[in-house]
Amino acid sequence: MRLALAALLCAPLLAQAATLSVCTEASPEGFDVVQYNSLTTTNASADVLMNRLVEFDAEQGQLLPSLARSWSISDDGLVYDFQLRDDVRFHQTAEFTPSRPLNADDVLFSFQRMLDPAHPWHQSAASGYPHAQSMQWPSLIAGVEAPGAHSVRIRLNRRDATFLATLSMGFASIYSAEYAAQLLAAGTPEKLNSAPVGSGPFVFERFQKDAVVRYRANPEYFAGKPAVDRLLFAITPDSNVRLQKLRRGECQIALSPKPQDVQAIAADAKLKSAQTAAFMTAFVGINSQHPPLDKPQVRQAINLAFDKASYVKAVFEGSAEPASGPYPPNTWSYADELPGYPHDPERARALLAEAGLDEGFKTAIWTRPSGSLLNPNPSLGAQLLQADLAKVGIAAEIRVIEWGELIRRAKAGEHDLLFMGWAGDNGDPDNFLTPQFACASVQSGLNFARYCDEALDQLIAAGKASSDQAERSRLYRQAQQIIQEQALWLPLAHPTAFALLSAKVEGYKVSPFGRQNFAAVSLVP
Repeated sequence: MRLALAALLCAPLLAQAATLSVCTEASPEGFDVVQYNSLTTTNASADVLMNRLVEFDAEQGQLLPSLARSWSISDDGLVYDFQLRDDVRFHQTAEFTPSRPLNADDVLFSFQRMLDPAHPWHQSAASGYPHAQSMQWPSLIAGVEAPGAHSVRIRLNRRDATFLATLSMGFASIYSAEYAAQLLAAGTPEKLNSAPVGSGPFVFERFQKDAVVRYRANPEYFAGKPAVDRLLFAITPDSNVRLQKLRRGECQIALSPKPQDVQAIAADAKLKSAQTAAFMTAFVGINSQHPPLDKPQVRQAINLAFDKASYVKAVFEGSAEPASGPYPPNTWSYADELPGYPHDPERARALLAEAGLDEGFKTAIWTRPSGSLLNPNPSLGAQLLQADLAKVGIAAEIRVIEWGELIRRAKAGEHDLLFMGWAGDNGDPDNFLTPQFACASVQSGLNFARYCDEALDQLIAAGKASSDQAERSRLYRQAQQIIQEQALWLPLAHPTAFALLSAKVEGYKVSPFGRQNFAAVSLVP
């Protein structure tokens, strides 16, 4: 009787331990990751549901095999050959039962869908393919072929030193061609976004917007079944509520905590924190297509008007360092010789007068309602910028816009000043330059400065074409100089990435790129 009673008492604990609940800060825009560019969406789709040909290991700083067991690159850098695993199965869901393992057809579908305007799936992405367009894949990739059932060949039109690393990004996830064909035949292609199927560690179950995403462990995952049976994203925009849920045991991991929350749990034996220097930059994007922001003097004046040191202290509370440019300081090719803009309101007013704006002008500041790693206190940050701009004659209205709507409208170029952040995916400096400053990225919407310059574009392209890191660094330093002179951003901060954890959590690591890996996370009693 005692043993039976003990088993009954332990059963709820074991059931609870099998579910990992993560408090996240926002709803994903959808689950067809190729359509979107936000990290929130990548975390909820690519990171838990999908796999790519290769993965980037942040700890080792190198690319590792994933769906591709191995690969080779031709001497001229134009042909990439991949050998696929033959033991990868796509998820079985209420919508789909796969009849075969992953093969080359799935890779061809995943690439050709983005690249070929005549492909039957190409028009399914209402807003296009922002990352593929920004990375100039349609002009870069000459063709994707399948020499064999488990071999894929990608031919490029020009050498690109960043291409292999780019394949580790979320938008390069591999989809099931079989599932796509089933949806197309049924006339329900939208289910690729609402009822996703991948090959990753977790299987999608259900999504309730602004509330919860539910997943279950994939028992057939080629890298081994995850340590937990179920994964739950509890969508909790308020960081204070995330902390409360963590304390009550409703979540075992709370993402994007405020800096004071990290300090608040220091004495709590039931909780702990994890951290790493983030490969990220918080910034205000300045829309160079909106007069008078199209004048360099005006953009420079905005940079000079802002008291960045006070902002970082107030908003990040010691968990970030001020930014002077797009790159985090630990990036190779970081231009430490460029000091950025000092806080100089007098010089800001002089530049506005030089631009013919002695009386100032009106503009708008866009920000999100809830805090995130790159914007812990959106309301305070916007108010600080508003106050500093007012001191030099710029009247800025603050507009708080829901995250998904903010992203959609910003990609359409509707904003003036936009609180935003960017996370590099693989440690390569180009992961900032091409998406945020290339001309192609204006078209895709990721270039929030909306700035296209031939000289800057040529520097970015030349850097990608070179395999010599010293030469790439030289080119990227020149690019950073143009970005600073043109004042395309108001760079804010490079944060430290934190997560708050229950003491029961083992195996969780904070990624410098903001990616999430829950496959190896376990919960101890």
